Amino acid sequence: MYRVAQYVPMVDQTPRQRLLDAALEYVAANGMSDVSLRALAAALGTSHRMLIFHFGSKEGLWVEIIRSVEQRQRELLGQVLPDPNRPVGEAMRAWWKHISDPSLWPNERLFFEIYGQALQGRPHTTELLDGIVDDWLEPITEINVSLGLPRSAARAHARLGVAVTRGLLLDLLATSDRAGVDGAMEAFIDVYETWLADRARVAAGPRRRSAARATGANRSRRAAAGEG
Repeated sequence: MYRVAQYVPMVDQTPRQRLLDAALEYVAANGMSDVSLRALAAALGTSHRMLIFHFGSKEGLWVEIIRSVEQRQRELLGQVLPDPNRPVGEAMRAWWKHISDPSLWPNERLFFEIYGQALQGRPHTTELLDGIVDDWLEPITEINVSLGLPRSAARAHARLGVAVTRGLLLDLLATSDRAGVDGAMEAFIDVYETWLADRARVAAGPRRRSAARATGANRSRRAAAGEG
């Protein structure tokens, strides 16, 4: 069975990283939407001037929190690389169980809130858009290549996977319909597994025909040589 371990932060950290980690813990525990920079600084045991010094603004801090969470999740993604001897759906279900866990909901609410602000061009948030999709495509593309997909198709399916996962997370946060959203993800996994199986059968067809032709040719040669 696949399991996703928790991220373990580095021991040696800069003051900026220590503040960022503390802010990550605060958001995970308390949310963030209405907190002022001064209130957040007080909760972190620092001053709002230090937060501005390191992050530029409250929005800049939110962007860095999101980037850090996203980076940590990409690092954890490697733990559910598909085992070639087990169904790929197991890895997909393990990842969904991890990424949709309620402990991550505060971070995911922050993600969607700042994502929306960035799309509207709000100052200090647009930096979030840099790599917001592309940073996920490379590791997921490599997973798909390991499953036997050509790189072009692997990248397209990686983009589809990111879109489906984010869309269902947004659905889950908006509706709290756990059963319905899990059912939708299960449907996506079923479609993906079926597509992979069909593709494998199609790819195996020419190999089977070639092997059959070779076997027939060998029999013909033996018959011609009187070997029965």
